Amino acid sequence: MITYENKKSMELRAGFGAGLVEAGQANPDVVALSADVCGSVKINDFAKAFPERFVQCGIAEANMVGIAAGMSLSGKVPFLGGFAEFVTGRVYDQIRQVVCYSNKNVKICGSHAGISLGEDGATHQTMEDIALMKALPNMTVLVPCDYNQAKAATLAAAKHVGPVYLRLGRSKMPNFTEEGAPFEIGKAQLLNEGTDVTIFACGHLVWEALEAAKALEAEGISAEVINIHTIKPLDTEAIIASARKTRAVVTCEEHLFNGGLGDSVAQTLALNCPTPMEYVAVNDRFGESGTPDEMLTNYGLRFPNIIEKVRTVLNRK
Repeated sequence: MITYENKKSMELRAGFGAGLVEAGQANPDVVALSADVCGSVKINDFAKAFPERFVQCGIAEANMVGIAAGMSLSGKVPFLGGFAEFVTGRVYDQIRQVVCYSNKNVKICGSHAGISLGEDGATHQTMEDIALMKALPNMTVLVPCDYNQAKAATLAAAKHVGPVYLRLGRSKMPNFTEEGAPFEIGKAQLLNEGTDVTIFACGHLVWEALEAAKALEAEGISAEVINIHTIKPLDTEAIIASARKTRAVVTCEEHLFNGGLGDSVAQTLALNCPTPMEYVAVNDRFGESGTPDEMLTNYGLRFPNIIEKVRTVLNRK
């Protein structure tokens, strides 16, 4: 079991900001663009450090995507940042046509993803962005779980050639992964070994999965916890190997049932090793206003919900 007591809570978007500055220091071709939310998505430190490499596009996300695509043609490595709802759903056509179709080297940071955005309400919350982005050919989809991993994912995205979508929540989360730990795109991270059930999780729900595993251990249930920080390309080998060992799977994500991590895992298992499986996700609902804690609880995305699904799937083995 990973040691995670007394871990400081930090914002994932701050990890993105720190990683972006470090990427800019390492590569003079890294540039940043913002849709008038420079502070909210933590691009402000990059803008101060490299003002000549920062473009404020205003509230014009579609135009920002076009500018980033054009900059990539001259060898730049553009990172564009905005609220996840608006840099995916609002500009899906631009991402499809001018970024992914021609495989341009553009990095899209969608901050404030999921329902834990809280009081901003349904119009600003997105629970379908993973589905939108993973469906696009050439797109890589990253969903890190804490500050350290968000920073590492940003650095990995800067080195990766091709479109990347980096999904980040707004809320502070315990920062429990090791600082400076390697981040390999497409390689799942084993956080806790187990034999009775596998819990696959991404983003904010990784912490909840660890909390669930700790509680289950006290009941004599051995839960394997795997952080799927890369939704695409998916680490199918890790998924199949763990499912064959435990013969029971639960997936956890701050996203809709349709099109997210759970769908990707289910497809992998259906094709390779059919396994009893349960989902912890949002069931065909939009968001609403409330505090982040209220939202996660109301939508069934806390560790007691994971424990309930574990018990259900164990009864199906």
